[in-house]
Amino acid sequence: MQITLGLMIPFLGTTLGSAMVFFMRKEMNKKIEKMLLGFAAGVMIAASVWSLLIPAIDMAEEQGKIAWIPATIGFLGGMAFLLVLDTLIPHLHLESSEPEGIEANLKKTTMLVLAVTLHNIPEGMSVGVTFAGAIIGNMGVTMAGAFALAVGIAIQNFPEGAIISMPLRSEGVSRLRSFAYGALSGIVEPVGALITILLAKQIVPALPFLLAFAAGAMIYVVVEELIPESQSGEHSNIGTIGVAFGFVIMMILDVALG
Repeated sequence: MQITLGLMIPFLGTTLGSAMVFFMRKEMNKKIEKMLLGFAAGVMIAASVWSLLIPAIDMAEEQGKIAWIPATIGFLGGMAFLLVLDTLIPHLHLESSEPEGIEANLKKTTMLVLAVTLHNIPEGMSVGVTFAGAIIGNMGVTMAGAFALAVGIAIQNFPEGAIISMPLRSEGVSRLRSFAYGALSGIVEPVGALITILLAKQIVPALPFLLAFAAGAMIYVVVEELIPESQSGEHSNIGTIGVAFGFVIMMILDVALG
């Protein structure tokens, strides 16, 4: 029950954020959007360092490995994995008019949802692998630390849910459908987390690699999407402030609860 709750916390954040479409105007204020994008980037950077890479290095040392090797291989592997997905899956970023990925005859709203779904995958993996480490009992990952990461991801998922549902509404999609699309974009997180837990239990020696892999995938999303979108056009300093707040909040959560 405790694990199930932990896995669902990030999805709850996405769902609550998507529900903002019922209370806000058709278009989100650009300054708020940039702040939220920056905030999400800050949370993901801090989570990648404190919740994933540092435990991966500590765990590798406990296993008698050269500490930096699993972290390096896993991190680069996660970056490569998201690069492949980003190249193959058709999707559309918020501020772009040109879709990315393999050419496909999909609606703009569908490609917007796919873009958010794409970077929810590493978030689900990161939550799953930290809970797996806590269940197995590795000193590098605690149950409190796993819940801290889940809460941190949920906090940054709240603005993400709003950021996907609000543009859909501005495209003429009904409030209910905009909410549903936004919420469903986050369903890959508990699913991905559960799959990761099931796999991690079978391959305990690979946990340092998996932690670093999730970190690499998350950093790819930050560099490829969140930071460029928060820095485009006017008011880029607002996105930078958002990064600072997101980073500090996630750091505090991990240190205080982990």
